[in-house]
Amino acid sequence: MPTYKYEASYASGERVSGVVEAVSRNDAVAQIRQTCEVVLSLKEIPKAASADPLARFQKISAKSLALTCQQFSIILKAGLPLVQTVDLVAGQSNDKALGRLLRQVSEDVSNGWSLSYSFTQRGGKLLPVTFIETVRAGEESGDLLSAFRRMADYFERMNKTRESVVSALTYPSFVIFVAVIVVGIIMGYAVPTFTRMFTSMNIELPWVTVALIAVSNFFQRFGLVLLLLLVLIIAGVRMAGMTEKGGMALSRAQLKLPIVGGIVRMSGASQFAHTMSTLLAAGMPILQAIEVSGKTMTNRCMSADIADTLPGVEGGRSLGECMAYSKELPGMLVEMTAVGEATGSLESTLQVLAEYYDSEVDVRVKRALSLLEPAIIVVLAVFVVFILMAVYLPMFSMYSAI
Repeated sequence: MPTYKYEASYASGERVSGVVEAVSRNDAVAQIRQTCEVVLSLKEIPKAASADPLARFQKISAKSLALTCQQFSIILKAGLPLVQTVDLVAGQSNDKALGRLLRQVSEDVSNGWSLSYSFTQRGGKLLPVTFIETVRAGEESGDLLSAFRRMADYFERMNKTRESVVSALTYPSFVIFVAVIVVGIIMGYAVPTFTRMFTSMNIELPWVTVALIAVSNFFQRFGLVLLLLLVLIIAGVRMAGMTEKGGMALSRAQLKLPIVGGIVRMSGASQFAHTMSTLLAAGMPILQAIEVSGKTMTNRCMSADIADTLPGVEGGRSLGECMAYSKELPGMLVEMTAVGEATGSLESTLQVLAEYYDSEVDVRVKRALSLLEPAIIVVLAVFVVFILMAVYLPMFSMYSAI
C-alpha cells in the first residue's frame, strides 16, 4: 500500500504534517480530511531501496535481535522518546546490517512513520516476520515496552537452542571433515605408490588389495566428476526447495525420516508455540497471530497445516479443534492448545509447551549425536583395517615366498 506525506491545516489555520497509508491519492485525501479541513500538499513516498546490492543475502542473527530488543526495552523503560531510543540502539549495535537499518528507521520515525511500518519497508528482507508483527501489535496495543521485552526473551531462547545444536554438531563434523581429507590423501597418493611397488614385484595380490586399487583408480578417474555431480545435486535440491511443490515435498520427506523426523516435528511445534504466545502477549488478535506463527515455521507441511486452521477459527471454531485435523502437528500441541483455550490461558499454556519442546529437541539431538559418534568411529576403524590388510597382506606373501 502506498504511503503519502502530507501537509494540512485546521480551521484555525494551524498547520500540521505527517504520513498516511492509502490505496490511492483520493483515499489519502479522504483520510486526512477526517481530522484536517484543508490539505495543502500530498506527495507519495517512494518505497525504500537498499543501497547494498548484497543486502538480500544478509541475515540478522537471533543473538543480535535479542540484544537489540533488550536495549529497546531498557531505554523505553527509562522514558526516552521513540526517535531518540532508535538512535541510541542504532549507535550501540555491533551488527553492521542491523545498525544501518536502525539508522534508516530513526530517520523514518522522525518524519512521522510508525515504527512497524518503517521496519516493514526497510527491513522486510532482513527481519523475521515475528519481529515486525510483534512491534506492530505492541504499537496497536500501546505497550511497545512489553513487546520488546518479550521479543528479547524469545530471540534469546532461539539463540540458545541454535548454539546448543551447533555445539553438539561440532565434534562429529570435525571428525568427518578430517576423515574425508585423510581418505582423499590415501586414495590419491598413498595407494598409487603401493600399487606401483606391488606391480613391479609380479606377485599375486589378495582380493582386498585388488579391491583397494580398483577403488583408488575409480576415484582418480572420476573424483572430479563425482564432486561436480554432488554439487549439482545439492544445488538442484536447494533450488527445488525454493519452489512451492518442491518445498512441500522436501518438508514431507523430512518428517518421514527416522529420528530426524521427530526432531523436525518438535522443533516446528516449538517455533509455533513460542511465536504464538509472544504475539498473543503483545496484544495481537488471534487470527493474525495464527497467520504470522504459521509463517515462522521452517517446515512447510506444518506451516500449511497451521494456515488451514484460519478459515475454521474465523468461522467461530476453536483453534485446538481446527488443529485436530492436522496429520503433522504433534498430538500434545493440539491437545494442550485446546485445554489452554478452554481455560482462558492459551498464552501461558503455549509458553509452557514451547519450553517443553525446546528441552525435548535438545535431548533428542544429543541422543542422536551420541549414536552418531560411535558409528563414525566404527566406520573409520573398518576402513583403516581394510587399508592395513590391503597393504600388509601382499608384503606377508612376499616375505613368505623368500
